[in-house]
Amino acid sequence: MKMPWPKLLLLVYASFLSAKGAAVNRVEEKEALEYLMQFGYLQKPLEQVTDGFTKEEIADAVRSFQMASGLPANGQVDAATLTQMQQPRCGVEDPFNERTFKYQLLGRWRKKRLTYRIHSHSTGLGAAATRMAIQTAFKYWSDVAQLTFQEVRTGRADIRLSFHGSSPWGCSRPFDGRGYVLAHADIPELGTVHFDSDEDWTEGTPRGVNLRIIAAHEIGHALGLGHSRYPASLMAPTYSGYQARFRLHPDDIKGIQALYGKRTMPTTTTTVTSPALTTLPAISLRPSKVPNPCKDGLDAIMLGPYDKTYAFRGDYVWTVTDFGANPPLKIQALWKGLPGWLDAAVHSPRTGRTYFFKGTKLWRYRDFKLDPGYPKLLTRIPPKIDAALYWPGNKKLFFFKGTSYWQWDELGWSPFTSLPRKISSLFTGAPSDLDAAFTWENGKMYFFKRQKYWRLNDQLRVERGYPLSTAERWMNC
Repeated sequence: MKMPWPKLLLLVYASFLSAKGAAVNRVEEKEALEYLMQFGYLQKPLEQVTDGFTKEEIADAVRSFQMASGLPANGQVDAATLTQMQQPRCGVEDPFNERTFKYQLLGRWRKKRLTYRIHSHSTGLGAAATRMAIQTAFKYWSDVAQLTFQEVRTGRADIRLSFHGSSPWGCSRPFDGRGYVLAHADIPELGTVHFDSDEDWTEGTPRGVNLRIIAAHEIGHALGLGHSRYPASLMAPTYSGYQARFRLHPDDIKGIQALYGKRTMPTTTTTVTSPALTTLPAISLRPSKVPNPCKDGLDAIMLGPYDKTYAFRGDYVWTVTDFGANPPLKIQALWKGLPGWLDAAVHSPRTGRTYFFKGTKLWRYRDFKLDPGYPKLLTRIPPKIDAALYWPGNKKLFFFKGTSYWQWDELGWSPFTSLPRKISSLFTGAPSDLDAAFTWENGKMYFFKRQKYWRLNDQLRVERGYPLSTAERWMNC
């Protein structure tokens, strides 16, 4: 809050606060007033600012902010109100007032097939993880509205995303350093989305600022949505923190469908394959054709980074959604240095690390970055395992081969000195010689073999009615 305001205006505001008995000092008075001006709660034209605001106008502005933040709407700047004003947030104004207190539609594109281009990436996350976060952010909207998005690597795109700092170069609204304003965007059909490069952009952890969620918020502005009055919605003005199981709020869905209509048939956020992806060196000894998720089996499957379901076959990986399988892409487009024809893959939400197994070797990644010192040789479990999964019941990793299983505690000491145990001794009714296995977002285990899968309940028993068809139920074929 760095903008200077006329002393007369501050005196009017201070008089109002004093009359209400609010326990704030002059610095806090100034900061609160600047906030209300900066984010559109007090909207008198700049040339009239020296005329001041009435006490009623100020009280209405404070009350609107409190209502939008889920606070008691008393019209007073109390400690809770000041604390909320200090939260990290979007740089777009909050066009609320007490007569039309709802989300506002700020415009719309005249087409429903839009392109986007990522002009720069987060240095902390890297290019691949930045791209995946933004791709996922677009998909939140295309999953519920009649919209499709396509990434382009060259030329002009409808929506252009980039990272900028406090320098005015490249951005007409420079950011304020780490914290406070995280990002901002322009309404249709301008198509500009900027992120503060000074922020600690992260994924899969409460630490820092989650790029996926913030990108989805700013894309909402670029599509024409204003801020929402519901603090739990994506389009709320302030950042509410990392959410592992993020879903759009009903108010977000209502707003985007008001602009573009309800999604009535599957759409996907697609990525145009670029020379940079197709020319990566192939590590696999057996180059594979592009798999058909409806016909080909699985090498591995996991609930991995960004809470997406990743399925692997040969040199390729694809994500699985409620609407079926997305187009496959090369594994190395996401995990550089990782070979194809994997034996198993598992992601640990406990540590945020992803483990890949092939033959006698193990690869470990944080998001999409290979950890130093990897790959390593397997020493305490046999080579060429069949499958692996994380079980939240005991927070351990399970490895399967043939009719046996092993378990390992990442944060403890598991010597693997005891003999392996039979799968049937713990997983009642489950098959052996698996192709793949994982624990999904509903907390249930799934075992895959050939073209079928088995689901286990909380007692680790196969549920009645299984096995079912993987192609029909998972790939939506």
